[in-house]
Amino acid sequence: MNNALNQLQPYPFEKLRALLGSVQPNADKRPIALSIGEPKHRSPEFVAKALADNLDQMAVYPTTLGIPALREAIAGWAERRFNVPVGWLDPARNILPVNGTREALFAFTQTVVNRAEDGLVISPNPFYQIYEGAAFLAGATPHYLPCLAEHGFNPDFDAVSTETWKRCQILFLCSPGNPTGALIPLDTLKKLIALADEHDFVIAADECYSELYFDELTPPVGLLSACVALGRKDFKRCVVFHSLSKRSNLPGLRSGFVAGDAEILKAFLLYRTYHGCAMPVQTQLASIAAWNDEAHVRTNRDLYREKFDAVLEILTPVMDVQRPDGGFYLWPKVEGDDAEFCRDLFAQEHVTVVPGSYLSRDVEGFNPGAGRVRMALVAPLAECVEAAERIRDFILRRR
Repeated sequence: MNNALNQLQPYPFEKLRALLGSVQPNADKRPIALSIGEPKHRSPEFVAKALADNLDQMAVYPTTLGIPALREAIAGWAERRFNVPVGWLDPARNILPVNGTREALFAFTQTVVNRAEDGLVISPNPFYQIYEGAAFLAGATPHYLPCLAEHGFNPDFDAVSTETWKRCQILFLCSPGNPTGALIPLDTLKKLIALADEHDFVIAADECYSELYFDELTPPVGLLSACVALGRKDFKRCVVFHSLSKRSNLPGLRSGFVAGDAEILKAFLLYRTYHGCAMPVQTQLASIAAWNDEAHVRTNRDLYREKFDAVLEILTPVMDVQRPDGGFYLWPKVEGDDAEFCRDLFAQEHVTVVPGSYLSRDVEGFNPGAGRVRMALVAPLAECVEAAERIRDFILRRR
């Protein structure tokens, strides 16, 4: 067996199941889950129709590179969304369809990490656990940068030592962040690109929440935006990951893309050719329909705005909680132990949330997620409101 498997920690939801496994929740109250970040809004009907209309493509072997029409649709979306000049993103060289960002983030790490070196994979802390597992299984060492309130829940990149940057092979970014919802500013992205040039590492920007934001007039910038601002036509050392899961409420479609540095994507395509993970043609055709439409995405944002407004009105008077910059999570502070808070909330109110410490790692005795919980506002509005009311009542009783 691969001995690196011994380095993997249980997934946060396994820890949560263990925490709640012996707890008998209040039987008088129906269960409400704010734990797993699975979108629950209705999937677009026109995407389902495109999928159904092309089921005959199940008889066709898909190619790893994907059909040109999908890569062209993705290039067009990126040009519109991030103001990338037409022609900078070559659909044949700078874009690669993937089966969702989770699979792609893991496989990408296996491609980029040079096992012969004492390499680091740097990520925010708390973080999406795939970053860590991918690093271990690629033969690298994870290095965690705490995301604290005093830095806007972004890592303090200025505090990273030169020696750490020298050992870095991949810097994972997540903007808007999971679970914090924090956005990385454009100037910070530009500084990180300069550091990548100086120390020869790759920036892997996980932007799967980029289309969930509150101000329609100011959509979040991304790593491609920083490349444009720098006139970086080759996207050197820069790769972005996007998905239809959150943007279009299509988590089961398993459709996304990777875009950026053509030389890196050439190597990634080679890896994926052996990895055997080509996207089915009918899924590609349905994805084209999704990437070419923005009306359903604006409606999606409206639904989340309504939920955040309602839930924050209920919770703000009783707990330290703020509206995030983006995404669909709340990241409130709680009194006492976060795991105990989650266990007691489940027992008394039948509401499930995730302890922040389960989404983070202890570094030198400090866990930046401790004392916080993650709430995913993915349930219908009425359920989110009811959950918020139960959480409020639970907190008031604890005082």
